[in-house]
Amino acid sequence: MTTNNSTTKLQQTESRVPQRNKILIVDDVELNRAILSETFSDSYTILEAENGIEALKLVEANKEDLAAILLDLIMPELDGMGVLEELNRQDLIMRIPVFLITAENSWDVLQHAYDLGVKDIIEKPFVSYFIKRRITNMLRLDNILKTQDIVISEQVRQIERLNHSLIEALATATEFRDCESGEHIKRMQQLTLLLCRYASREFPEFGLEEKELPLIAEAAVMHDIGKIAIPDSILNKPGRLTPEEFAEMKKHTIKGCELLETIPYLDETEMYHYAYDICRWHHERCDGKGYPDGLKGDEIPVWAQVVSLADVYDALVSPRVYKAAYSHEKAREMILNGECGTFSPKILQCLKACGDAMEALYQEES
Repeated sequence: MTTNNSTTKLQQTESRVPQRNKILIVDDVELNRAILSETFSDSYTILEAENGIEALKLVEANKEDLAAILLDLIMPELDGMGVLEELNRQDLIMRIPVFLITAENSWDVLQHAYDLGVKDIIEKPFVSYFIKRRITNMLRLDNILKTQDIVISEQVRQIERLNHSLIEALATATEFRDCESGEHIKRMQQLTLLLCRYASREFPEFGLEEKELPLIAEAAVMHDIGKIAIPDSILNKPGRLTPEEFAEMKKHTIKGCELLETIPYLDETEMYHYAYDICRWHHERCDGKGYPDGLKGDEIPVWAQVVSLADVYDALVSPRVYKAAYSHEKAREMILNGECGTFSPKILQCLKACGDAMEALYQEES
């Protein structure tokens, strides 16, 4: 049953690989084009060009349908090497298999052709039967490899989705133990993305790229998963923690990292190092008086600094077992006055600039 299911899935995947039905023959000798056209015309629609300029025009018009290009080297106007260089420039060489069919036998020239990405080099004169089998076999192999790439990519996405679901479930479970609703992790994602977008735009020295921002926001939900290892008597104590209890509470940063390390394949994802940094360092302070490692200033990764700010802000404006909710204006004032830890001037600038948008997130939620 498993084998049949696997075969069916493979067949379904193969059906999604683009079925290209045209072959472009590029040769300045009409007889060569005629022989190649006759060889492949029973399986493909044939396009012909007698020089590189014509060939590139046909590639541009038919690039989604081309199964292969059969290319001569020595031609007028633009030779085969010129065609290969242009296909590389347009990033088409990996999408359209190119077979060099030439009488050229110079090692340096042929090596350069391979370096430019040709699939195979077939010397003239050729035998129609053998060239057809050779090229057809390579095209089948190329199609199999593309199918495998799709299968592997889908498997990776499935693993990532599974890991992300597991992580969100852990984070949500932690929030419920901490007497929070699951909305806290949702807000952490939204606040982190909002602040990171401003930081990446206004402070290019942070080196934040647009493609990183969703990963950082997703990693933000894991900031407190280490609290799952903290006893309820400490986690939900309504009053001030004793020094011993606070020391135990601080361990959630390390426990969170240890938990991340146990999740299969998570360390192979792009998100992992953001999640690890955030778990460990979202309680560090710009002045070096945070925990667990006493990092200061730029020693703290910017994504951990942003999540720290988002976490403090959300804690202030949300009701907790030990306090009522502060207004958004009061929360911003307390953070800017240094009443809730120390942040770098640039991170505080993010708060000033994004304050209204941050408050709006809570209004949308209600």
